[in-house]
Parts: sequence; C-alpha cells; structure tokens
Amino acid sequence: MYRAPVEDIAFTLKHVAGLAKALDDGRLGDLSDDLVDAILSEAGRFASEEVAPLGAVGDTQGARLVDGKVVVPDGWDALYRHWAEGGWNSLAAHPDFGGQGLPHMLNVAALEMWNSGSMAFALGPTLTMGAVEALTVHGADALKAAYLPKMISGEWTGTMNLTEPHAGSDLGVMKTRAERRDDGSYRIFGQKIYITWGDHEITDNIIHLVLARLPDAPAGTRGISLFLVPKFLLDADGAPGARNDLHCHSLEHKLGIHGSPTCTMIYGDGRFGEEAGAFGYLIGEENRGLACMFTMMNNARLAVGMQGVAICEAATQKAIAYARERTQGKAPGWSGSGDKGGMSPIIEHPDVARMLLTMKALTQGARAICYTCAHATDMGHHSEGDEARQWAERAALLTPIAKSFATDAGVDVASLGIQVHGGMGFIEETGAARLWRDARIAPIYEGTNGIQAADLVTRKLPLSDGNQVRGLIADLKDIAEQVRSANDVGFGTTAERLTASLADLEEATEWLLARLADGNVAAALSGATPYQRLFGLALTGVYLAKGALVTGEAGRDQRLLLCRFAAENLIAETAALKDRVVNGAESLAAARVLFA
Repeated sequence: MYRAPVEDIAFTLKHVAGLAKALDDGRLGDLSDDLVDAILSEAGRFASEEVAPLGAVGDTQGARLVDGKVVVPDGWDALYRHWAEGGWNSLAAHPDFGGQGLPHMLNVAALEMWNSGSMAFALGPTLTMGAVEALTVHGADALKAAYLPKMISGEWTGTMNLTEPHAGSDLGVMKTRAERRDDGSYRIFGQKIYITWGDHEITDNIIHLVLARLPDAPAGTRGISLFLVPKFLLDADGAPGARNDLHCHSLEHKLGIHGSPTCTMIYGDGRFGEEAGAFGYLIGEENRGLACMFTMMNNARLAVGMQGVAICEAATQKAIAYARERTQGKAPGWSGSGDKGGMSPIIEHPDVARMLLTMKALTQGARAICYTCAHATDMGHHSEGDEARQWAERAALLTPIAKSFATDAGVDVASLGIQVHGGMGFIEETGAARLWRDARIAPIYEGTNGIQAADLVTRKLPLSDGNQVRGLIADLKDIAEQVRSANDVGFGTTAERLTASLADLEEATEWLLARLADGNVAAALSGATPYQRLFGLALTGVYLAKGALVTGEAGRDQRLLLCRFAAENLIAETAALKDRVVNGAESLAAARVLFA
C-alpha cells in the first residue's frame, strides 16, 4: 500500500527546489518551516489513509453512465467531500475569494500525493484548480464574485473543454459556436470530447470553461473565445437553479484512469431549457480565448507532470516491497537460508537492483524538476520588474520539460515496476498494471509530449534571445563544479559525468538556436523530442547531485548513493541524444518518403 514519502518531498522542496531559501529570505509572507511540515504531513496522511485505499475500487468499478447520470465509484463521493472539507482545494487559491494563498510549491506537492493515491480521483480537483486559475486571472469581477468562492471551497468543480471529434490539438478548426444575446450573455452550441470529470453528482454544480467561435470571428486560433458555462444557472441568491442546456452524451471506455469520467459533452441541443443553446458568459475578451485558456493549460501541464511523479513514486514503492518479499534463485554472494529455502529475495539480484534504482532515480529527478518549476512560478508571483520577468521565463522554460520528462518517466517506471513483478506484474491483482495503464495517458493529454518538445525548442529556447536557457545551464554548471570541489569520494565520477552531460546540453542548445536563427525550423523540430529528454536527464543528474551536496540533513548517505548511481548509469545517454539532435535531421527528412 502506498505511503506518502513526506520526508523526501519536504527535502526536495526545501533544499533542491529552493523553498528553504525563500522562507529564510521572507519571500513567502508568514509561511514558516513548521507550517510547511504540518501541511505536508497531513496531506500525506490523507493520501495514504483515505485516497489510496479507494484507488483499486475506482479502477475496477469505473465511472458509469446510468439513466443519463454519471455515477462514480463507491466511496468516492464521501472521499471528495472529506477532501474538500479539509481545505485542500483552496491551498494556493487567492485569499480574496476564500483561498489560502499558499505557494504553488505546496499545492503541487499535495497533488503528487493525491495522484499517487489515485490518479483518476485527483484529476477532478486538478481540473478545478486550473479553472480557478483561469477565472481568477481573466474573469470579470462579477463572474469571479459569483463563481470563485464555491469553486475554491470545492463545493463546485470545474472543467476544461477544448477538444472536438474532428480537431485534436489543432484548435483552429474547432466548430463549437457562440451567439451573442442582448443581455450580454451568449448561447453555446457544439460538441466537446475527452472532457475530464465533465459530469457527476458529487457536487451541486459544475463550471465548464468552453472554447467556442463567434459568427464574425477571424479564422484559426485568432478567432476563439472562452466562455464560462455552468451546469446549473444561478438564481437570484447565487445558488444553482435551472438546468443549463448541456449534458453528458457518453463516457469513454479507456485503457486506464477508469474512475475518472471522461465525457462527450453536448451543448445547446435543446434537451434542457425553453430554447436551444447553453447559456455562457465571456471570460476575457472576444477572440482572445486561447490566451485565457493557456493560463489554465500551463497550470495543468505542471499538474500533469506531477501525475508522472506520482505514478513513479507509487510504482517504485510497490516494486521495492514486492522485491523484498519475492524469492527466486540465489543471488551472487547470498548466504541466507531458513524459511526461504536458501533462495534470495529478488532485490538481491543485480539486475533487479538496477531496475529499482533506475526507478528511484527517475522518480526523484522528475520530482525535483517539477518542484523547481513550481518554485520559479512562486518567485515570479513574489517579485517585481526584471526579477519577476526572469522567474516567469524560468518557469516557462521548465514547464514543457516538467510535463514531458515526468510523464515519460511515469510510463517507464511503471513498466519497470511490472517487470520487477515478473508474471505477477501482468496480473491485475497486484496493482502494478493499473499504475502503467493510468500513467499512459499523461504523455498524451494537456498537449502531447511532442507538442511540449516543439514548444520548448521554438518558443522557450529563444526567450531573452536565448539567454534564459544559457543562464539555466550556467546555474547547472555551478552545481557540477560544487560537486567537483566537494572532493568527496562518495560521489565517484559524478562531477565528470555531470560536466559531460551539460556539455552535451549546451552544444545541442546552441545548435538548435542557430537553426532557428537561420530559419530552418524543420531541422530544429526534428531534434526537439530527443533534446527534451536530454534536458530532463541533465537536470536529473544535477538535481540529484544538488540534494547530495546538502549535509546535516537525514538521509544524506542514501542521496549520495542514488546520485552516483544516476551519474554513472543513466545520464551518459545525453551523448547519444545530442548526436540525434545535431545529426539526425537529414536522415529523418530523407526517410519520410517511406510513408509516401
């Protein structure tokens, strides 16, 4: 059974991502180290004792559509109410509307724990938090006053409605339409698919954020507007009243995340109300909806990265526990006997130990990357002027890496977890397969990892004329030099390996920037995905080393051992990835004729 790794989470937040320094510098108001520990401890208890036990129930029962209503797995309605009553939905929300105003770092740490307990359950709150963020930043005052308090308290949930049957990632060809009404509201007509937690009976209202196109809108993405479309319209007292003209038409039958209702939503077909059309209210400006939605999507991309971390952690815990108990053969040097019949626990076999250590290193690396991204976001909110811009750019640079590297790691680590279990990993009763099935969606939604790679290379590398990424690489080099200067034999060849991987990263970065400057976008995009992984591996090696450099904290010996393992077993892959970036474009372009 999953147990939240509160100590590892707290250490990474404070000493790798930067929370301790922010607290010492007084950058986070009245937040104290003791309060951080108390929040993490209670979140860990709730995730371990209340969420995790219902994860398997959600997987086996799934969400069902019964007589037009979405029914969630047994116990999930009470679980959600307990979660909301605990104030978890309001952790990082704005205090003006009932939020606690705590750092985003604490919220993503809690999200890790909810998702380790049950990714399918945590998806609902994740989408609500994103909707809250978009409405807070872009909504009119009247909309915020009417909807934010209940959304922040968790009494109402929120969704994001982008995808349509004919349009996946290409939002420019979407067909959902909006019509203006004389009272300033709009009528929404259309169909949206893959809507996470699009309908349910847990809360008494659901607030949909829907992208739609006005009749006179410009073509493409420049003509998209964003609308708030509630399941129930509000009465004069602000309470849910008449049913809006929208409904869940069907639920998807999915590989994983079975407990999360993934809905096909119909807007404005006349099923509810005196006239067809779902009432909607404009968020932001007409034809500027994509900019508003990106606020929600950027929030969601880091949250999805945390799903990858969460699956990594849960799969690693499960695999280690199994490997300690399962006996098979006799490992080299094993002298045990007794009730195990002389056989070794499989954790003693070198290849199993290699898999487990790989899982653990990828978990910690992904965690550090995501928490560091959240820290940059927090610092941007607590800074002004050029400093705020620098932090915002750092968060923007790290976001696609956090989303992609962590979710790829989630799939890889969950797959290794199945392998550690052997044949039992392929049997559902162990729960190892569920983690892989749940993990597999994360590299796909909220922008596929290929889209993240394109965003990283074409939009994030050029920030500040390339000086943002160069500054990050310089910071990483400083950490590598600290390892070299530490002169600690426990690091082995870590300093040399880090220096080599950062050289690979730097060369690949400059090559991509040069291609963009030359206008050869196709060549840059050909190497975008290997570059994204290269960046993630280099960050993993450096951030593990940063943690191992910290002395005077419990667990230092273990961090040092994991750091050296990653440096000497995992990050050498950056050399091959750099070669693919720099030398792979021509052969890729030539070989595309195979698909003609």
